[in-house]
Amino acid sequence: MKKLLLSTIVLALFIACSTSRQMEKAVGIGNYDQAITDAIGKLRVNKDKRGKEDIIILLEEAYNKATERDLSNIDYLKKDQNPENFIRIYDAYVNLDNRQERIKPLLPLYVNGKAVNLNFNNYNSQIISYKNSASEQIYSNATALLKSNNKLDYRLAYNDLREIENINPNYKDVRQLMELAHQKGTDFVLVDMVNDSGKIIPARLENDLLNFSSYGLNNFWAVYHGTPEDKINYDYNMRVNLRGINISPEQIKERQIIKEKQIADGKTNLLDEAGNTVKDSLGNNIEVDRMKTVRCEYYEFTQFKATQVTGNVEYVNLNTKQLVDAFPVTSEFVFQHIYATSRGDRRALETSLIPFLERRAVPFPNEEQMIYDTGEDLKLQLKNIINSYTLN
Repeated sequence: MKKLLLSTIVLALFIACSTSRQMEKAVGIGNYDQAITDAIGKLRVNKDKRGKEDIIILLEEAYNKATERDLSNIDYLKKDQNPENFIRIYDAYVNLDNRQERIKPLLPLYVNGKAVNLNFNNYNSQIISYKNSASEQIYSNATALLKSNNKLDYRLAYNDLREIENINPNYKDVRQLMELAHQKGTDFVLVDMVNDSGKIIPARLENDLLNFSSYGLNNFWAVYHGTPEDKINYDYNMRVNLRGINISPEQIKERQIIKEKQIADGKTNLLDEAGNTVKDSLGNNIEVDRMKTVRCEYYEFTQFKATQVTGNVEYVNLNTKQLVDAFPVTSEFVFQHIYATSRGDRRALETSLIPFLERRAVPFPNEEQMIYDTGEDLKLQLKNIINSYTLN
């Protein structure tokens, strides 16, 4: 028990020393907030325990240096008198306030019985002042971008307006302007299917591929339509060209397995070398399993049929009539059904083979069904292309 207690104490001291060294290193390289985070984590529990004073001293040093650095940076930005710095000054004041709020739950903190003074300040007025100044400056930039005829400028304006919404919710008409910027910055894409395969594409497959509401797309700046809508000027045409459809012939592959196994088939008396029955200490006959060899002929049939659809996806800029990009697509679907029959004692077979004996042959899917069944994989490929491809 004493050894366990000693080991626990030694381990606790080692961890404390290790934490202190990490904090000292963080402070030494100017990573003050990391040192503060480490200290807060260690002081949440048993802050008055012996050995925690070194951490409190390091917390005080890291906090004072971080505050001095941030206030010096704010002073420099103010002297620069550049309105673009308003948001940076606002962020710096928010950071100063957040740092204090993280430490406050730990107070009071003591070193050698004396309370540590961390010199907290009230930054509310500065935060409010520069929040409004930053909002006005960003708003001015955003509204200037909205006067452009460039979709990329509309997207930059949207990002600026979203920043205002984050720091100053419901400022002026920001929410309405965000909707306008999103509408103007969005690319509209009309999707067509072109069948050059020489085979008939099932209508339901085409409908599924062009039903973009089921794709779960996450492209914020692009909207895809399978059928054109009135009053929309489309920016791009996405052409899904199906070049080839290959369908294999129906195949049935057969294999035969012959299995033999020894199994227990009842009980029999244990005999010694002289042929006499062996008895236990109470005079009872000792019985052992009677082993029997069983045999089974297993006939397995595999029905197989495969489809491959190949093609490419092309993006065409409708304003310039130029091909922007192209991606190959290949989709496959395999129909496979296994069933089996047997002759003999099934107990000779492995357990994994038994389920196939319960099956029977099924009709092969027709050509239309095989082509349709490639749709899920083809749809997934189209979704990946749409989500990963950036227009403009």
